[in-house]
Amino acid sequence: MTNKNDRTWFQRGTALGVVFLILCTPSISLGWGAGGHMMTASIAFQRLNPRARAQAQALLALYIKPAAITAKSTDFVNASHWADDLRPFPEFDLFKPKHFINQPFSMDGTPLPAGLPDPDNIVKALGDNVEILKTSTDRNAQAQALRFIIHFVGDIHQPLHAVARIDRDHPNGDQGGNLVKIKVGDKDTNLHSYWDGGIGDFPKGGPNYAPPPLSEIGPAAAKAMAGNPATDPKLKLKAPFNYRGWADESFALAKDVAYKGMMNGVEPSPAYNSKALTVARKRVAWGGYRLAALLNAIWP
Repeated sequence: MTNKNDRTWFQRGTALGVVFLILCTPSISLGWGAGGHMMTASIAFQRLNPRARAQAQALLALYIKPAAITAKSTDFVNASHWADDLRPFPEFDLFKPKHFINQPFSMDGTPLPAGLPDPDNIVKALGDNVEILKTSTDRNAQAQALRFIIHFVGDIHQPLHAVARIDRDHPNGDQGGNLVKIKVGDKDTNLHSYWDGGIGDFPKGGPNYAPPPLSEIGPAAAKAMAGNPATDPKLKLKAPFNYRGWADESFALAKDVAYKGMMNGVEPSPAYNSKALTVARKRVAWGGYRLAALLNAIWP
């Protein structure tokens, strides 16, 4: 049961803490599902240096509010879905979520709407949380920041978290594919959700947002890394805070791959699924490599 202190935990602290929470509240438009986020975190954890690993584990052991949610994710891999686990808390609905950046493009000449992307977006949120992790003397604030960073690095590598397709039916954007209704076999879904699940390939969670078991994450992460080595120079691991560059990569992939031929009522073809899955696995692998590089840079 959520007590009064739990309901108001996000109101305490300094002005910086308030700004941090406003920026970092979870979105109704999710990134990877829990499986994809856990794959990203698993890849990153393997590559942390000893100091970074120890610092991360110490922060994740803190039972920050809401404690009932935190208690389910005190290890690095499960901490990756903590930001989405906050969805049942209605107090978070008061804030505009910042798990994405709606960079617009028009597919039919419809004018781009004013105000996109919102200046308070995942690129800014990552910068703000990294600053808290690097400079704050409040261990609880650092623990919150770390959890959001682990999650947001995953989010920003999901192509449909960096885009808003504009057309005459969606003059204000399609919410990163959330408004694109597609068919997958005999099921109706939307394009964003299809990508969240790794084109149906990533480990699946259970009822009530239960994450997939850890036993399924390692093999899935290994598939993502296969053919996507950390030695690829395009990763630019020596520039571990290049959030804008990561978002721009996702934006390009959304236009060139995720949206390719996808309109309302369309069922993805085998060719589409093959290319999309290749991209989804690569983005999870790159997210893991970059998350490790970022934390290793903070705690060298």
